[in-house]
Amino acid sequence: MVQSKKLSLICFSGDFDKAVAMFTLASGAAAVGYEVNLFFTFWGYNIIKKYRGRGIQGTGFLARFFNFLLGGFKNLPLSRLNFFGLSPRLMSYMMRSQNVATLGELVEASVALGVNFYGCEMSQVILGTNDSDYLYIKERLGVARFLDIAEGGQVLFV
Repeated sequence: MVQSKKLSLICFSGDFDKAVAMFTLASGAAAVGYEVNLFFTFWGYNIIKKYRGRGIQGTGFLARFFNFLLGGFKNLPLSRLNFFGLSPRLMSYMMRSQNVATLGELVEASVALGVNFYGCEMSQVILGTNDSDYLYIKERLGVARFLDIAEGGQVLFV
């Protein structure tokens, strides 16, 4: 089977540095003509929450509790040496000072370049959320459907 110019990324982590890596790959691949598909599941959904800070979201006590703890885009932790949330701010500052695209700019570039954003149906059920709680979601689907979309290209788990 010949692989097409297709990159599919499964976004499981809500860590700042992993999100930067994922959106660097996504926007870079899209910029050179790849079809790019992002599949957000569990903590990865935190990156694309509509509400950017901490807030009550979801149905049921446990879902609301977990969604509050996740904290949204403004509270993405660094995977190592987070220092109570200070490190992502320092990393963003360092990125800006070196004229490197920030996470927010990488997300915007991915959207502008036509990257496809898919949401995991099972994760939304567990977290008590729906598509309207997130930005950029093209479609909510299960794993089997995502694998159909990803077929013939490279698949990476971030």
